[in-house]
Amino acid sequence: MEKHAHNLEALLKTSTDRRQALRWLLAGTVAPLAGCGGSVEVSIGNISYSSPGTRCAIIPEETAGPYPGDSANYNSNGIANALSLPGIVRSDIRTSIAGASGVASGLPLTLTLRLVNTATNCADLSGYAIYLWHCNQAGQYSMYSSGISAENYLRGVQVTDSNGSVTFLTVFPGCYDGRMPHVHFEIYPSLASATSAAGKIRTSQLTFPLATLNEVYASSGYSASAANLASISYATDNVFSDGTTLQMAAISGSVSNGYSASLTVGISA
Repeated sequence: MEKHAHNLEALLKTSTDRRQALRWLLAGTVAPLAGCGGSVEVSIGNISYSSPGTRCAIIPEETAGPYPGDSANYNSNGIANALSLPGIVRSDIRTSIAGASGVASGLPLTLTLRLVNTATNCADLSGYAIYLWHCNQAGQYSMYSSGISAENYLRGVQVTDSNGSVTFLTVFPGCYDGRMPHVHFEIYPSLASATSAAGKIRTSQLTFPLATLNEVYASSGYSASAANLASISYATDNVFSDGTTLQMAAISGSVSNGYSASLTVGISA
């Protein structure tokens, strides 16, 4: 153990070897100090490194974008507010509700968010409402985009359980021109407050590993997304250019079996 620590500390003193040293750290060469959400933080001497992924830190505040459907703006029918729709509290968001009948196509994605309190060592937060929405396979947003403005699929609200978690059944979002693929979400202190944007306490976005994006977009129905993805990167994206450590979902699965993704979301409550 002492030999490994000595070797790693020497490696970390040179910038060219830091990346390899970090791989050793994350592979468990030295004992980690766990943060919330399964992240890893390692200290060697007076040097500390954290693994990619969630830490006990507040998730960045991000724009809700032009298509929130949370009463903050208008669509062709007036104020766009999915939060007021009967049936919006649901786990399966692949279909439209409240008289609309559209169904979103795309690879299945099960997405779990775990809400934690950074003020209390990332204790689970139950009873909070999370509103989640994203574009469809073609990069279009229900309630706004041409041809689907009357639809409201890929939008839903859930209340965090005793573990601070909500799980949505959805489809893998596409990539539209100018943005890395992403999923929007807003956090509300209770279901009663989740009726309009005025009640939200945090807005953010999550994204997915590039290897998974390339795998998904090589499948049927995502050809436009593959082309759009080729012209953008995390470094040039106007939301993720400052880093994705706290917003990168952990993901597993395959094109043939569908995908499961998860993210721990920290707020100070």
